Amino acid sequence: MSARNTSPTAVIDPLADPSEVFEGVPLTSYRLPSWFIWAVLGGVFVLIGAIGIPLGWSPVAMIVLTALVWVVVSTIVSWVREGERWGKNTLLTTLVYLAFAIVMVPLVSLVWMVVVNGSARFSPEFLLTNMRGYSEDTGGVYHGIVGTLEITGLATLISVPLGIFTAIFLVEYNGGWIARAVTFLVDVMTGIPSIVAGLFAYSFFLLVAGPRYQAGIIGAIALSVLMTPVVIRGVEEMLKLVPNELREASYALGVPKWLTIIKVVLRTAIAGITTSVMIAIARVIGETAPLLITVGLPQTTNFNPFKGTMATLPTLVYNQYSRADAAAFERAWAGALTLIIIVMLLNLLARAVSYYFSPKGGRR
Repeated sequence: MSARNTSPTAVIDPLADPSEVFEGVPLTSYRLPSWFIWAVLGGVFVLIGAIGIPLGWSPVAMIVLTALVWVVVSTIVSWVREGERWGKNTLLTTLVYLAFAIVMVPLVSLVWMVVVNGSARFSPEFLLTNMRGYSEDTGGVYHGIVGTLEITGLATLISVPLGIFTAIFLVEYNGGWIARAVTFLVDVMTGIPSIVAGLFAYSFFLLVAGPRYQAGIIGAIALSVLMTPVVIRGVEEMLKLVPNELREASYALGVPKWLTIIKVVLRTAIAGITTSVMIAIARVIGETAPLLITVGLPQTTNFNPFKGTMATLPTLVYNQYSRADAAAFERAWAGALTLIIIVMLLNLLARAVSYYFSPKGGRR
């Protein structure tokens, strides 16, 4: 067969001149610059705006139409200029960017709404005063901040050790049918409604300490019921990602199993474990229903989580928003803004812990 025949079924002579074999076959293809999809987006946005504004189209309609036209035009241009392969790549790239933008819309709108409505009342005085003897222009959430941090902190102290040790048992010790049963129960607990956790904690302390006992620890127990399965599942998945070669290398050096888990496995997975714990904290720090049942809604500050009712930010926000006056609405929005700020600060703290305790190779 001729050496010039380069079809898939052709047999190419290995002694033939490569320039003759691949004559007429381009070794490179034309590529559009990486910024062309953004240039297309800008052009489509200007075009749709020039057409839609005079016609009175709504901003939402113009944005949706711009997104659809952007995907179609970018794909067609890439398909024609770069070929089918890169055309498909451009189509998927624009769809990924579009999906990211759609996901960001509710997040940005939520944060923006909370910041705009909460900034009217948010101030140092609001953060450092409670609701005792408040008037329309006074009253803050200091007692709610104290209660939220103490109750969530106690729930974390209960849930994180239990979650980490349980995940280590499931991954490192191969517990057989016990591990399968624990995994099933954890999956069931993940879907428990928060009100059920509150009723469980309230009933437990009702039997143990009597009906007159009220304390923040009851709310911490309720939150730990919700938090523990989230920690277990997250840490379990992170431990599974640690390569077995690291464990085997540690065992080959004579390091016992428990020390390998502490120094190698947990150290390698510390970033993922920290993220899992933060997800669990974010899961429970905004819970309202179990805390309304277990810790009540006092107007004063209580620093002792083992005696007396305690206020929390979620219950304060609920209570203030249920009122009919404008000042209460402002306090509710400011309380929600305070809760978001606390979660953001905790996330920054978790990232710092993850950075300083993770292996050097994992730092970026």
